[in-house]
Amino acid sequence: MARRGISILKGIEAQEVINLLNRAYCDEWLAYYQYFVEAKVVKGIMKDAAIVELNQHAADELRHATMLSGRILQLGGTPILHPDEWLKYANCKYEAPKNFDVRAILDQAISGEQCAIGTYSNLLELVRDKDIVTYDLVSQILADEVEHEEDLQSLFDDIETFMAQFKV
Repeated sequence: MARRGISILKGIEAQEVINLLNRAYCDEWLAYYQYFVEAKVVKGIMKDAAIVELNQHAADELRHATMLSGRILQLGGTPILHPDEWLKYANCKYEAPKNFDVRAILDQAISGEQCAIGTYSNLLELVRDKDIVTYDLVSQILADEVEHEEDLQSLFDDIETFMAQFKV
C-alpha cells in the first residue's frame, strides 16, 4: 500500500474506490471471457472479421483487468480472487451466447460495451477531483470502451449493408 499515494485522495475513502474498482474488475474479467467465447462460437457471414475484432477486444479487456488490479493493490486492497464473485459483483452481467449468428454476437457485444461506457462514465464522476490517479486510469479504459463500441457497431453496420444487397 502506498501511504503517500493514498494521501492524495480528497473527499473519498480508499475503500470506496477499491470497492468501485473491484466491481469494474469483475466486469472486465467477464467481458474478457465473453469475447473469448464469442470468438470461438461465432458463425455466419464475415465471421473472420468478427473473430479478429472479438479477439482484440478480449485482449484489451484482460489488459483493463490488469490495470484495475494494479490500482486496487496501490490503494491497499485486494482484487476479487474467485470467479464466482465476478458474477456477484459485476455491474454489467455476463450473458452466455445463445444465438451464434455473427449479428447476434455483435449485438450482444455492443450492449456489453454500452454498459461498460455507462459504468466508467459513472466512475469518472465519482472520482473526479478526488482521486486523480484512478480518474486517469478510468479515462484510459473508457476511451477503449468507446472505441470498442464503434468498432463493433461499424462491423455490424457493414454486415447489415452487405446483407441488404441480397434482399429482394
